[in-house]
This record gives sequence, C-alpha cells and structure tokens, in this order.
Amino acid sequence: MVIKKRPFNNYADYFKQLFGGRVQKISVDAGFSCPNRDGSKGTGGCTFCDNEAFNPSYCQPAKGITQQIAEGIEFHHRRYRRAKQFLVYFQAYSNTYKPLAELQKLYEEALLHPAVAGLVIGTRPDTVDKTILQYLRQLQKRAYIMLEYGVESVYDETLLRVNRGHSFAEAKSAITLTYEAGIPCGGHFIFGLPGESRQMMLESAEIISGLPLTTVKFHQLQIFKGTPMAGEYLMRREDFHLFSLEEYIDFIVEFTANLRPDLIIERFAGEVPPRFLVSPAWDRIRYDVVLQRIEKRFEEKGLYQGKFWKQK
Repeated sequence: MVIKKRPFNNYADYFKQLFGGRVQKISVDAGFSCPNRDGSKGTGGCTFCDNEAFNPSYCQPAKGITQQIAEGIEFHHRRYRRAKQFLVYFQAYSNTYKPLAELQKLYEEALLHPAVAGLVIGTRPDTVDKTILQYLRQLQKRAYIMLEYGVESVYDETLLRVNRGHSFAEAKSAITLTYEAGIPCGGHFIFGLPGESRQMMLESAEIISGLPLTTVKFHQLQIFKGTPMAGEYLMRREDFHLFSLEEYIDFIVEFTANLRPDLIIERFAGEVPPRFLVSPAWDRIRYDVVLQRIEKRFEEKGLYQGKFWKQK
C-alpha cells in the first residue's frame, strides 16, 4: 500500500484508509516482563530502557485492562475528538511473554470494549512462536491485529552491547514467520546506539527494506535517568554521539530516501517528558514540531521516501 499525500507513507493515513476514519492507539500496561530481565536470558533489561518514560499516567497494571482502556479513551478524547475507534496498544515490555492461556485472557478482555477495533502488540522477536501466531491468526478474523517487534538494531554487536538478549537473525525469523501467518508486522529501530556510525545506520535502510514489515517506527537514542546506559554515558561520553536536532533531521530524511517506498512510517523520532532525560533535550521541542521540520527538509532537499531505493 503506497500513500502519496506526503513525502513519506504516514501511519495515520494508513489507518484512515483501513478503517475509513481516524483510529487512535490506547496504551495499556498488562504487567509483562522480558526474558533479559527475569533471568531467563539475563538480568537488568536493555541498557537504554525505561518504559515509564513512555507509559501514560493512567497505565498501571493494578487497574486492569478494562479500566486502563476506559481512562485511555477519556485521556485521548480531549485531543483527538474525531477518533471513534481505538486500537489497544500493549506497549510496556514484552507483551507475548506469558503462557498462551494468559495472553488469550488479556487480549480477549481488551477486545470486549465496543470502541476497540483491534490490538497492536509490542513485543520482542524471541517471545513469539508458531502457537501464538496461530492464535493471533484466528483472532484476526474478528479484529485488527498487529505485532510490533522491538528490533532496535540490525547489527549483532550493537544488540550484544545494549544487553538486548537476541540476535538480528532471531528478529528476522520472527518477522518472517509473522508475515507468513498473514499478520501485519511493525518494527522499532533506534538510531545513535553506541558503536554505530552514521554510515552504518544509513546502510541499515537496505537491510530494513528487505524485511517483510508493514510499518516501521524510528527513535533517536535518548539517555534516560537511572538506566545502565546513563551510567555508561556519564562515565564515557566519548563512546556516544547523540544526534542534535538538526543532525537528526538531515539524517532521517536521507535515511528515508533510501527506504523501501511502501513501508508505513509511524514515527521518525521519540518524545518523552523532560524529567526522564539525561540527554539530548532538543530544547523540549514537541514531536509535531519536529515532524513539521522533517517534512520541510524533505521539500528543501527534493527528497521523498524511496527516492534512492533500488529493488533487488
């Protein structure tokens, strides 16, 4: 599906085309963990991770799924009054990392709400198997289902350095299995992780384009207070090159020009409350302003998504 209204394929337009109007994601926290936190593969989690930085205030596992959805709809109605349908976004940690019976209970509860049109399930590629995919395939017959994988980097040395606990090959395998099951699939990637040069990140556009993804989400590296990476950064700042806003805008525009033209782009950059950040602050500019500046840079450079992409 290629949407040509803007210099890139916009996530909101993708869902308007699917549902005939605005659809809003509602985050919930169902109390999941991760295999690199609970000792299954490691402890401490990813060195960059602080899920609290992204969780809305109403997202508290103790409230239960139904209450979080109700509060989330109320929260978003103030800003997105045109939204009549909602997708429940299982966001925090690895949301397929429980026995299937428990997953079924959580997902089914979310779909009971009359305004919920489907689920977006954020997870790790090493916590999905064919049994889960078969169940989601059945669920898809009555609701929209998307799996969103945290891939973060296409380079194994980077994944090892940030204590990710899985390889890029595992991510590629999970994405392929999801595609073969007929389930839409998203991928999340971080730019600026230690050890990756600008050229390495640009070259990853070709690798990402070769994955059978429906959507992609991009974030600049942000150093969150209290994380292991914050300690690394404060001790050895020379190991990090954090993007300035102008650097990142130039980078992401060039990167997108090398990206497969049919991929749907959900986000170009991350945004969290300033109280969580060590660096970079970007003068506290909101994402909608960053997006406007990115679109302006596309126009200034005469670029658009896929301009330099060559199918192989």
